[in-house]
Amino acid sequence: MQKNEIYRLRAEKLGADMEGICRLNGMPVFVPGMLPGEETDVRIVKAEKRYAFGRMETPPVISSPDRRDPGCPAWPRCGGCTCRHMRYEATLEGKRQQVRDCFERIGGISIDVPLVLGMEHPYSYRNKTSLPCGGTAETPVLGFYAPRSHDVIPSEKCPNAMGPAGIIAETFLAWMRRFRLVPYREETHSGLIRHLVIRVNREGESMVTVAANGNKLPHANELADALKPLKVISLFLNENTEKTNVILSRKFHIIYGRETLPDTLCGLRFELSPSAFFQVNPVQTEKLYATALDFAGLKNEETVCDVYCGAGTITLAAASHCAHAIGIEIVPDAVENARQNAERNQIRNASFHSGPAEELLPRMVKEGLRCDAVLVDPPRKGLEPPVIRAISEAGPSRVVYVSCNVATQARDAALFREAGYQAVRVQPVDMFCWTSGIENVCLFERKKGSLC
Repeated sequence: MQKNEIYRLRAEKLGADMEGICRLNGMPVFVPGMLPGEETDVRIVKAEKRYAFGRMETPPVISSPDRRDPGCPAWPRCGGCTCRHMRYEATLEGKRQQVRDCFERIGGISIDVPLVLGMEHPYSYRNKTSLPCGGTAETPVLGFYAPRSHDVIPSEKCPNAMGPAGIIAETFLAWMRRFRLVPYREETHSGLIRHLVIRVNREGESMVTVAANGNKLPHANELADALKPLKVISLFLNENTEKTNVILSRKFHIIYGRETLPDTLCGLRFELSPSAFFQVNPVQTEKLYATALDFAGLKNEETVCDVYCGAGTITLAAASHCAHAIGIEIVPDAVENARQNAERNQIRNASFHSGPAEELLPRMVKEGLRCDAVLVDPPRKGLEPPVIRAISEAGPSRVVYVSCNVATQARDAALFREAGYQAVRVQPVDMFCWTSGIENVCLFERKKGSLC
C-alpha cells in the first residue's frame, strides 16, 4: 500500500473519531466521512506499517441509511463536528460502542454499557465558544482549526453555539475590519488578536474575552460600544504573549462590566470568572451530575471529596446530599468562585482547597482526611498515579469518575482495580453533540477485603 493509491473499500465500523474503518489486506484504513456498510473509492493519504489513513474520492456507491445532510457550510473542513453527516441516534450508538471498546481494549474490563443519554434538541447547546482568529487585517476570520493543523476555517456562526455567540462574533469581525487590527500569526509570533472567547448564560447574557498578543487593546471603547447592545455584560482582555497554543493565560484585564458572569445549574446560582471551568452544555450537564450523584449514593452523615471541582458546581450539588462536601481545584480563581458560590447559595457544609490534586490530596490524606465517597472529573489526561493512591488511602467505599476522555478513564480503571476498586456501572452522556467526544460516568466500589 502506497500513498496516493486508490482502492475500492467498504467501511466495517466506526473508529474513535467517528471515521469509517475499512480493511485492505487485513490492514485497517481510517477514512473520515465514511459510514459502516458504505463502499467507495478511497485514496491513501498516509500509510504506516500497521494502518493507513484514506480520503473518500467519490460519494458512496450506496449511502448508509444513517447518512444525512450535515447542515453546516464549514463541514468537513472544520475540525469540530466529525459526525455531523450522521443521524443523531447513530452518533449515540457510535459513542456507546466507543465506551465499550475502550474499557475492553485499554482497561481489560468487560462491562455493560447502557444507551447514551442523548439531548432532545441537540442544537445551539454550547455556552462557551473559543474562536481562533486568522486571515488578514483587511479580511480577518474567526472559526475553528482544520483537523491536524492550525489553519483557521471560517465559522463565526457555529450551529452548536448558543444564539448570541454568532452575532457577537460578526460584530467583533466588523470592529477588526474597521480599525484594521492584525490577526495573530503563530509561525512568526506577530499580530495582535489571537482568540475570541464568548461565554453565554441561560438568560442570554454574555462575557467576552479577547486573547491578544499584547497588554493593550486598541479601540477598546469602540468595541465596548458595539457589544453592549448585544447583552454583553463583561469584556476582558487576556494578555497572552507566550509562544504557546494555550488559548488563555492567567493575565486578565477587565475593560468594562462585571467581573463574573452569573448562571444557573442544578437549581443553584453561580458566578463565573473568565478562567473558571464550567461544563459547556448546561442541559446535559444536569443529566451528567444527576447520574454522578445517583452513582455516589450519598447519605446524610457522609463526607464526599470532589477532586478537580472547578467553580464548585458538582461539589455544591452534592452538598445537599451529605454532611460535608470538600472541593479541590488547581485554579485559584475557580476556588474563589466556588467559595463565593457556596456563600451565594447559602451552603454551609462545603469547603474548597486550592492546589494540584496530585500534591494536595496526598497531603490532606496524610493529615487525616477520610472520605465515604470521592468524585473526580479530571482533565483529558486523566488521573496521576499519586491521586489514585491518595484516593484509595482516603478509604472511600465508592469512587465516581466523570471523564471527557474514555481512553484515559479506561486506563485509570485498570489502576483502580490494582488499588482494590472494581468498576461496576457506567453511563455515557452526550455532552458534545455531533462531535466524537463523549462524557462517561463510572462507579468504582471497593472490593470486599481490600485495605483502605
